[in-house]
Amino acid sequence: MSATDPLVLGIETSCDETGIGIVRGRTLLANVIASSMDEHARYGGVVPEIAARAHLEALQPTLEAALAEAGVTLDDLDAIAVTSGPGLAGALMVGVGAAKALALGAGKPLYAVNHLVGHVGADVLRDDGSEIELPTIALLVSGGHTSLLHVRDLLDDVELLGETIDDAAGEAFDKVARLLGLPYPGGPQIDRVAADGDPEAIRFPRGLTLPKDLAQHRYDFSFSGLKTAVARHVEKLQNAGSDVPTADVAASFREAVVDVLLTKALAACAELGVPRLLLGGGVVANARVRQVAAERCAAAGIELRIPPLALCTDNGAMIAALGAELASRGRAPSPLGFGADSTLPVTSAQAS
Repeated sequence: MSATDPLVLGIETSCDETGIGIVRGRTLLANVIASSMDEHARYGGVVPEIAARAHLEALQPTLEAALAEAGVTLDDLDAIAVTSGPGLAGALMVGVGAAKALALGAGKPLYAVNHLVGHVGADVLRDDGSEIELPTIALLVSGGHTSLLHVRDLLDDVELLGETIDDAAGEAFDKVARLLGLPYPGGPQIDRVAADGDPEAIRFPRGLTLPKDLAQHRYDFSFSGLKTAVARHVEKLQNAGSDVPTADVAASFREAVVDVLLTKALAACAELGVPRLLLGGGVVANARVRQVAAERCAAAGIELRIPPLALCTDNGAMIAALGAELASRGRAPSPLGFGADSTLPVTSAQAS
């Protein structure tokens, strides 16, 4: 870390977590997150209006906590960065509005950045200080996104190879958890229950992996058919008056998701000649995802990079890091006329 590296504050409000992060160049100084997950749990999923209100309530105390943790003031900052998309429109608007107010009030340049590219950029904040090598294949897996990227340059050359054509992986975890009578959020609950199950007990389908599907959807994902297969399996057992082996169902479902994710990601590495894979997004916290990724990458001679788990879920630090990259390269700040863009394409690191 150098005193000449830009000191940047990042604001993340794309879904249900209010994140404020502060970095000095590529050094993490603060990462404070306020989650409204408990408020959404009673509804079994994120309610956009509740998320937006929660951001309004959490922004100021989260900001104050981050500034205190980093030991800096708004006047010390060199720039502010904010997620402008993709995400929930109402939630994004809260963060964008707050960032504009702070930037104007403190007289600081403002960078509107891409949430998904931020997940890739989180890797520059690794504790071991190792540099991310490019190009890399990046697999981003969260509640709202499942995307496979070819990253040649973090700011200028991110290619979308494929994405989910229906449910994201995180959504599938939530829906299957509900089928099994497990609480929201589904990812940690499935992970917990699956630990006692047999991942080979039930052969659930692997979406978009048949030859006819690969021709058109080589790197795309689909989890709705898998979710339906789990529902039919559970329904069949219940109709027969049999007990549902929850642990086996959870483990077999999780294995199907992990298998598809990593098979497609490693195929991209092999076919594009990229010897490294970066994982990002909240689903990466899943123990089986990390375990199988490590095993398969080692077998294929692929370098595996996973940001610190605290930076895998939505957070402001990754947004600050992306803003610092923009500032370090002398990129012009975003014009204050930018808005929240719920469908901002991953090919744009900085929103216009």
